[in-house]
Amino acid sequence: MKLRYLVKFGILMITVVLAGISPATAQQESGSVTPQETEAIAKEAFIYAYPMLFNYKTLYQQTQDRNSKAYIGGFGKFRHYSQVYGPDNKEIVTPNNDTPYSWAWLDLRREPWVLSVPKLPDDRYYVFQWIDLYTYNFAYVGSRATGNGVGHYLLAGPGWSGSTPPGIDKVFKSETDLILTLGRTALNGPSDVGHVVRIQDQYGLTPLSSFEHTTPPPAVASVTFPKWNEARATSIDFIGYLNFLLQFTQPPNPSEADLMQRFAKIGIAPGKPFEASKLDPATREALERGVTDGKQALAATEKSTTGSFGLFGSRDDLKNDYMTRAVAAAMGIYGNTKEEAVYVGYHVDADNKQLVGTQPYVLHFDKKDLPPAKFFWSMTLYDLPGRHLVANPIDRYSIGDRTKHLKYGADGSLDIYVQHESPGKGKEANWLPAPTGAYTLITRIYGPNAAVLDGTWQLVKPKKAGGG
Repeated sequence: MKLRYLVKFGILMITVVLAGISPATAQQESGSVTPQETEAIAKEAFIYAYPMLFNYKTLYQQTQDRNSKAYIGGFGKFRHYSQVYGPDNKEIVTPNNDTPYSWAWLDLRREPWVLSVPKLPDDRYYVFQWIDLYTYNFAYVGSRATGNGVGHYLLAGPGWSGSTPPGIDKVFKSETDLILTLGRTALNGPSDVGHVVRIQDQYGLTPLSSFEHTTPPPAVASVTFPKWNEARATSIDFIGYLNFLLQFTQPPNPSEADLMQRFAKIGIAPGKPFEASKLDPATREALERGVTDGKQALAATEKSTTGSFGLFGSRDDLKNDYMTRAVAAAMGIYGNTKEEAVYVGYHVDADNKQLVGTQPYVLHFDKKDLPPAKFFWSMTLYDLPGRHLVANPIDRYSIGDRTKHLKYGADGSLDIYVQHESPGKGKEANWLPAPTGAYTLITRIYGPNAAVLDGTWQLVKPKKAGGG
């Protein structure tokens, strides 16, 4: 095979410059930048960076931090989970409780990688969602997108310019050199775990040279990944993290040329050193105000967002709407593109009051109002503000059309009871236990139909039990 991959970063300094790692300096690109402009740019940049920062948190924990429970072994390796998430799993917010995950990170700087999947039964849903450093969903492999047959799919970085190799079913090109896949394989109850494990064991990741049995390209520069520190990453030091990540997004998307020129005025650029202690007081204060402004704007937008419509997708889907991208990361990072799955959530009841476990609620679905899903649907409860699963006496964390012994009315209707205490005999089959405090409900629809996508179908709201 002729070398088709253009090796990058041969002369690029890859070391990030954050306190405790390497000395650095930081200054504005132009002394003419006013404090007001600095504040405005910092606000914009923080919102832009927010999803990338928390994507990096996952990257660091899964590929670098050997002491993390989330560690998967580094780049180019799958870590499969054969059980659904429970209340002890706090690695990500609003975890999917329907399909065990298969996590993997790839470094595409040296060469592309190949995802290989086996033939799956027609009734077994699975998906591999591919996510770049920006948190855009840039590729899909699975039941909806590519079918349940055997397949080999090439994942290439921005520097690769080869043609489709023999044996490859499809090529997916990423804007960034570091990418994540979040695989999901449907689990139909505890007795199905063995089947899921056997399927997961057949998922494969292979460098292109190994797939083609050829000599690999030359090695690329090693990378020193900055230690994740959430307090620093959500302060003005977010600039240091962002500058590190921007090294893996080259060449930049043309649509962001003006944005990056503006960001450069406050010291944002790929690989640029940043050290807050070197800033003059006026600049530092302006940056701090900008970060505060960004946090407040993000929190306000998040508070008014109740569903996943338009939150997740490709760059083309989101049209460079950076606030939407940030809200998506804050509410449930790594959500699927709407054609794959739709998430609709409530944290208030039909009276617009906060949902709390001490108040019993009922969700009544007429047959025509049940979530329309090609594959399946579920409703999962998460505590607030943590957005984690909640321990309960029946070990039930979600409920949906695959829940065993779910009781429907004679007319095909369905009542779901959401409360802390048991709703009583005859109703426990339809009970979704809640904590005593505040919580949110997230409904996931896998394979939503046109009525969901165009807004014709609406999820029913929780009503106080016994109320109107």
